[in-house]
Amino acid sequence: MAFTATLSRSNAGATYSAIVTVGMALIIGGALCFEHIGGYLPCHLCLIERNPYYFGIPLGIIALLASVYRLPVWITRALLVVIGVMMLIGAGIGAYHAGVEWGFWAGPSSCTSPAGPATTNAGSLLSTLNAVHGPQCDQAALRILGVSLAGWNVVAGVVLGAIAFIGARKAA
Repeated sequence: MAFTATLSRSNAGATYSAIVTVGMALIIGGALCFEHIGGYLPCHLCLIERNPYYFGIPLGIIALLASVYRLPVWITRALLVVIGVMMLIGAGIGAYHAGVEWGFWAGPSSCTSPAGPATTNAGSLLSTLNAVHGPQCDQAALRILGVSLAGWNVVAGVVLGAIAFIGARKAA
């Protein structure tokens, strides 16, 4: 609280834009590290959960630049509101995904069907590749402190959304 009180009104938009943009980049960077370094393949819903971050990071950079170059304040505010809404949508998708993992409701049929069989015949490789599906959405690949990555995405989306909305309110 003391940190935000010391921010001058002219720097608030840039500060909050930078915080939310770096936060989004860290979250998506972490997801990509789990995928490419840790070997945790994302399911269909995991990939959908990333979209708000992929679209939000460029908007955050634009909001930061708009604030730094002293463009009209409504631009920074509007971009931060859009980012906040996108993060809440991402949190909603994460909540849906976590509910699918816990069995509260059925997930999409495209990612809850069993995976296809492995092939041992090189002649049928192409047809087998068309039948193979990614990981199932109803099985958490990893739980940290008892919470799946989809659940942690809910937490991240709510926190980043709150930061974006606070920044939109304080930007002047």
